[in-house]
Amino acid sequence: MSDIERAAEIIQEGGLVAFPTETVYGLGADALNPLAVARVFEVKKRPQFDPLIVHVADLRQAEILVRRFPPLGLKLIERFWPGPLTLVLEKAEMVPDLVTSSLPTVALRVPDHPLALALIRESGRPLAAPSANLFGQVSPTTADHVRASLGDQVDFVLDGGPCRVGVESTVLSLTGKEPTLLRPGGVSLEELQAIIGKVTVASGPVTKPQAPGQLESHYAPLTPLVLGGQGQTPPAGKRVGLLSLSDPKDPSFITVETLSPKGDLKEAAANLFAAMRRLDTLELDLIWALPVPEEGLGRAINDRLRRAQHG
Repeated sequence: MSDIERAAEIIQEGGLVAFPTETVYGLGADALNPLAVARVFEVKKRPQFDPLIVHVADLRQAEILVRRFPPLGLKLIERFWPGPLTLVLEKAEMVPDLVTSSLPTVALRVPDHPLALALIRESGRPLAAPSANLFGQVSPTTADHVRASLGDQVDFVLDGGPCRVGVESTVLSLTGKEPTLLRPGGVSLEELQAIIGKVTVASGPVTKPQAPGQLESHYAPLTPLVLGGQGQTPPAGKRVGLLSLSDPKDPSFITVETLSPKGDLKEAAANLFAAMRRLDTLELDLIWALPVPEEGLGRAINDRLRRAQHG
């Protein structure tokens, strides 16, 4: 029996499988099995008011789970599926309330990874799958990250190597009058606007999320993280590590994690969570993070850093 066949059998039996996507590793369960989905929340220690993303293999499987696809949704799917774009749409009655935190909407995407797609197809199930780590902590981008975070609480881990994109999917709601960006991610705002025109960007604190990753505190290492601004300096007399797009050659830091020596935001996004995890193992007093340019994937990187400092 192959790994995919074994993993698919576990999903069919109501178990949990961690699997790679192009963004981060997901903790997957049969989205139509409420008992399996409940175990996802339990293993992650995730509050049940925070909805899950459902991963499907193609548009045909997605159509079963929603009331309808608006024309804008079909344009976006044609351009970005498979890929790191999650669409929030009005859900069909068959989708369990636990998956959507009792919201009338469901978040759907088609992952761009051969193992993820093979698992969905082989199991014949849509997969409810948040990131495969404890709630609020740094997302996993390798199978080893999953094992370190969740241990033996996962029934099977599919190892697909490091994730290519490295930050979670962009989440776009198509349920209001205008398309609304709920979470920046692997598809940039500029790319969305090039296809559908104006996109409203959600802002302000969220107490009841419409989609994953909207809570003020999220993606946080155990070591305190501070997002520094222009002219600010880290506190003296402490063991401080730097998380930066490029290396500023500052000797005051114990260690430096450079996300992209050439300043490439795609490379920086792919390296972000692994770099945060490495800094988190060094017994530092503080991680000092510098923002990246607020453009393209930079919005997603800065979003993760802002939420990490509230951890």
